[in-house]
Amino acid sequence: MARMTMDVRSTRTDASATRALRAGIIGGGFMGRVHTHAARVNAARLAEIAASTPERSAASRDALGFEAAADSAEQLIASPDVDVVHICTPNATHAPLAAAALAAGKHVICEKPLAIDVADAEALTAQAAASGLVAAVPFVYRYHPMVREARARVARGDLGMLLSVDAGYLQDWMLLPTDDDWRATSAAGGASRAFADIGSHLCDLLEFIAGERIVRLSARTRRVFDERGGRRVENEDLVAILVETASGAIGTLLISQMAAGRRNALTVELHGSRESLRFDQENPERLWVGGRTESRIVMRDPATAAPDAARLQPVPAGHAMGYQDAFDNFVADVYAAVRGEEPDGMPVFADGLRAARLTHAVLQSAESGCWIETGE
Repeated sequence: MARMTMDVRSTRTDASATRALRAGIIGGGFMGRVHTHAARVNAARLAEIAASTPERSAASRDALGFEAAADSAEQLIASPDVDVVHICTPNATHAPLAAAALAAGKHVICEKPLAIDVADAEALTAQAAASGLVAAVPFVYRYHPMVREARARVARGDLGMLLSVDAGYLQDWMLLPTDDDWRATSAAGGASRAFADIGSHLCDLLEFIAGERIVRLSARTRRVFDERGGRRVENEDLVAILVETASGAIGTLLISQMAAGRRNALTVELHGSRESLRFDQENPERLWVGGRTESRIVMRDPATAAPDAARLQPVPAGHAMGYQDAFDNFVADVYAAVRGEEPDGMPVFADGLRAARLTHAVLQSAESGCWIETGE
């Protein structure tokens, strides 16, 4: 089975190749804190942070241990003391900030969605390729060691022919009519919410493990509440999708932010002609392997893992690893790419563009009721 490859380039030859990288974080919320932890673990200097106001920037500097606070995102991007810009802001701001950072000669880690429309994602991907800078998108679930183990087993043919897929990403944080978030408005969040926010992770993980693309899909969306927090809701709460992959496998995907009791239930199950595999992000230390005569649980263990899975395991078996560890591994690969290495499976702006195209296809299919071709 053909394996998708990522084009990761860095043409930087300045002092950043040998000294500690200087990280600048734009956004002081939850994702800003996650990025900060990953930068610190990977020995970056926490050079500068910018939040929504100068006052919040100063508060985030003190709370998270940065050397300086910028009055604005633009000031941080222009700073000569920043090598890598981490963009952790509302969706609609991603494209202009990422474009500005690349134009300023900075390496970029931009939260997904890369852009809220395909044209901007295409422009950013082209800009990144032309710049020679490292430009990455945090599809971090790729960095769970058991995801890499599953990918390696598919690549070496353990599953046989891929027949079908059963996958989902379920949360419940928007279950109640009183639940609200900036993502529910098109202006800040974009035309898609549930799919762009978490369905993009699901599709990226599915294609990454299977080693092949979704080539066509048929989607249905549902908006349960037309108003949240006194504002009109303009994007979807739920998405159900039928998919077909390049090899002819068929599958179902369910994405919901209104599944009571499901906090972050990201699951991918692949059924092959020899075996099946299931990864569950809420139980990331294990991989279910299904067979005709018996099924078994494979536990995370660097001593027995495939090489690409073993490299992501800094602790022995039995010492639990989770989401932050996956994020730390992702940032480690990005920083390695800045220094001229080519880490396998690192998600770049082209993967962010892929997600934008899939999001557009889902919305187009839901509106038209038709199957949409998504192969590239």
